[in-house]
Amino acid sequence: MFYRPADGHGLPHNPFNAIVTPRPIGWISTRGADGRDNLAPYSFFNAVAYVPPQVMFSSTATKDSLSLLRETGVFCVNVVEYAMRDQMNASSGAFDRGVDEFEQAKVTKADCETIDCPRVANAPAALECRVTQILKLEGEDNHAIFGEVTGVHLRDDCLKDGVFDVTRFQPLARLGYRDYSVVRDVFSLNRPGE
Repeated sequence: MFYRPADGHGLPHNPFNAIVTPRPIGWISTRGADGRDNLAPYSFFNAVAYVPPQVMFSSTATKDSLSLLRETGVFCVNVVEYAMRDQMNASSGAFDRGVDEFEQAKVTKADCETIDCPRVANAPAALECRVTQILKLEGEDNHAIFGEVTGVHLRDDCLKDGVFDVTRFQPLARLGYRDYSVVRDVFSLNRPGE
């Protein structure tokens, strides 16, 4: 099968959502200038640079996350583990503006250290970020948000011999449609010459 996205695919569901997989989930927390908090998962998310450490996620302007981080210039990326899959999913609902998804999903908040924003208290890791740029992407309402990581929280039980060990919490990943995956099998490869 071949199709041009501009012409449509003719399938019951858009296959593009399932092609680039697995995708990490950025569970983005924000706080508005008025103090209201927001929590929403984004599967168009990733790390994009080491020095300084930077991440990005994409959103539409209809989402509270984008409007709130525009007000304050900060956000926090919370790593989603398999054990929190139901809370992550509950926070993805189409709630009215002003509804606190932390409360709706029964997720405990903690304060960040370098920014005025909540984080998921028991997430395996959380990345405190300052917005560096918001890019308007092609399409009606697509935006890419880039942030520099200014603080990193690591849950103590996720550290083993000085290494952040993903096998201790089983990261959740997005596959597409309604499908997810969990990282359980891990192996190492040395680069040529190492």
